[in-house]
Amino acid sequence: MRFFCDNAAAVHPRVLDALGRANTLDTAYDGDRWSQSLDAAFSALFETAVAVLWVPTGTAANCLALGALCPPWGGVICHRDAHIQNDEAGAPEFYTGGAKLMLAEGPGAKLTPDGIAAVAGAIVDDVHRVQPAAVSLTNATEYGLSYRAEEVATIGALCKAHGWGLHMDGARFANAVAFTGVHPADLTWRAGVDALSFGFVKNGGMSAEALVFFDPALAAQARRRRKRAGLLLSKGRYLAAQLLAMLEEDLWLDLGRAANARATTLAAAAGQRLVHPVEANELFLRATPAESAALRTQGFDFYDWAPGEIRLVTAWDSNEAVVAQLADAIARL
Repeated sequence: MRFFCDNAAAVHPRVLDALGRANTLDTAYDGDRWSQSLDAAFSALFETAVAVLWVPTGTAANCLALGALCPPWGGVICHRDAHIQNDEAGAPEFYTGGAKLMLAEGPGAKLTPDGIAAVAGAIVDDVHRVQPAAVSLTNATEYGLSYRAEEVATIGALCKAHGWGLHMDGARFANAVAFTGVHPADLTWRAGVDALSFGFVKNGGMSAEALVFFDPALAAQARRRRKRAGLLLSKGRYLAAQLLAMLEEDLWLDLGRAANARATTLAAAAGQRLVHPVEANELFLRATPAESAALRTQGFDFYDWAPGEIRLVTAWDSNEAVVAQLADAIARL
């Protein structure tokens, strides 16, 4: 009955099975046959040549990507409510060697060309001002909104025109792809994305995320940064094995669809309580303290997000019967 975070979801059995198969002697670090298979597996998924690094956390994926796209003296334009701004304890600044996060506005934590232009347009092009070097967007956003392919492409064109790199924080990329129904390539490299933090831990993985570079040349320095940051695990095959298991038969996408379906059930019950449209697996509901307490009394667990607002997050393993119970409880508030 826990709906507070998909980070707490169970590991999918097929991922656990893959870990067992990888539990054998092989080359250390990322020289093993599982790690060496990642580029080909993800290239097949995205229908283009990519370079992939496994990393243990989403923060690591985001920050190593930004380090590859932005110099220490540059700036990264992101939304004011972006995870890299509010929930990574200064790690982006640390891993980039001091790059500045430049905060933009936009509904539902979405970046827009106008929002980006409002930030960049106010910066004088001289040595006294930090100049933007990259843009980072989150898909799905921190408020559960999914970018459509054309929205990403518009931002991608803006970045290309200015010579900026484009990073996508895809902690819930599976949920965004499941919602939009488009090919993963259409939300990424075909729309101008240079680097993707492809999230798996929230979606049935255990301890591995994929850092995907659509320009393989960017991966070389990222590998050195990964080692320097203490993130080159000696038994990397266990991370690579998880990622490969999730790609087999599009397990990652099936699990994203399952989480989204549970959220849709709750959204139907919430009605006018919804603060944002439900386009992934997060719901933000208006609820008084008394109403929140009533839900908790019935055994449901969730975050208090803002005054008069709660957040519910579904996962691939959210029990359908429990979801139905919560939907009924919300409808009866």
